[in-house]
Formats: sequence, C-alpha cells, structure tokens
Amino acid sequence: MTTILHKANTRGNANHGWLNSYHTFSFANYYNSERTNFGLLRVLNDDTVSAGMGFGKHPHDNMEIVSIPLEGDLHHNDSTGRDKIIKQGDVQIMSAGSGIMHSEMNANKNKEVKFLQIWVYPEKRNIEPRYEQKTFSAEDRKNKLQTVVAPNDSNALWINQQAWFTLGNFDTNFSTIYTLHNNKNGVYVFLIKGSVSINNIELNERDGLGVSATETLNIKALSDADILLIEVPMK
Repeated sequence: MTTILHKANTRGNANHGWLNSYHTFSFANYYNSERTNFGLLRVLNDDTVSAGMGFGKHPHDNMEIVSIPLEGDLHHNDSTGRDKIIKQGDVQIMSAGSGIMHSEMNANKNKEVKFLQIWVYPEKRNIEPRYEQKTFSAEDRKNKLQTVVAPNDSNALWINQQAWFTLGNFDTNFSTIYTLHNNKNGVYVFLIKGSVSINNIELNERDGLGVSATETLNIKALSDADILLIEVPMK
C-alpha cells in the first residue's frame, strides 16, 4: 500500500474577498511540484463564495468537472443551454469535452455557498459537451457508502472516465470496507467533516489521503463524519 497525506492546513489558499478557495492540488497561482495531481484526479478545490457573487462565464475543455454543494445553492449556466440551481444534496457533473462555456454563481443574496469542485482527466477526448445533475438521498449514505458518480451505474451520474465518487455520512465508531473497482486504481479520500481512520491513518476535517497499491480501504469513524472517496486510474 502506498499513501500520501495532505493535512488541511498544507493546502494552497486564495482569498479574493468574494471567494475563499483552498486547493488540494496546484491551481491558478498556487503551484507545488509535489502536488499537481493524484493519478487522473487533477483538481480538488474547497470553495466559499460570498452572497450574490461567483464565477462569470469562462471556458473549459477535455475535463470531467464535478461540483458538490456543501451549504447553500449554486446557480449554473452554460453554453449547452443549461440554467440550473444546484442545492446541498445534489451532485453535478459537466463533461467539458470539445469545449464549453459556463458560469457558477451563488444563487442566494443573503448567505454564502460552499462547494467542492473536482476535475478528473477524461477517458475519451473531444466528446460532445454534456451536463447532468441529480439529487441523492441523505438516508442512502447514513452509515453506508453511496455511489454518486460512476462510469457504469444507472443510479449515479455518468462520468467519461473509469472513476467512482462515493459519499458516506457515518456515526461515531461505524466501520466499513471500501473495495476498489480496479486494483490498479487509487482512491483519494477527502474528509468533509469529523474524524476517521483509513487503514489506521487518522484524518481530520478537510484532510486528504491518497491511497494506492491496495484492494480495500478499512474505514472507521472516530467521530460523526462526512467523507468523500474518489477512485481514479493512476495512469
């Protein structure tokens, strides 16, 4: 088993006033040669956007972009004609493919929105741009592992990559095992809230842990915890 631990306080940070963004991997003006990616996982940004503010229209191509609201509502608009509100409990995926323009704004004028934005390199390049979002039941991840993004699961959002995103909401002392879909993949664990042990490595809020060269993760909640697992090819 190979691991790499990223403590929350070692992440890059850009505070623009209206946007406070923490970067697990090199992004924009934050560059760390040892933290450019984990396998095909390229970006994991932990963003807080002030009321009524956001990202104006900007382009992307050939990237799978997943957004997960943690608090508040996010207003998405893009060049495929989509104009949607993404709420806590929703997950959104956008295949930028051959090229797409989009904007992401805080949909509320009176409170912040907090969300994770995650980029994964695609399996096939220059596909037709696509967009999808879905509301997932919180009950289906209470002391369970809930798949929200997958290449082969009709209950999840489809991704143009052999990658799986899994959420869990665990009570203290709950234990479970995550089995990788492909033992050549790795899993990046991002702890949204609480404390957990992953293969006897302790994580606290907003810590990240990359694990590869293993077939399973042994997960134990050391407190009530919310967790995100991102399984990706390592090459």
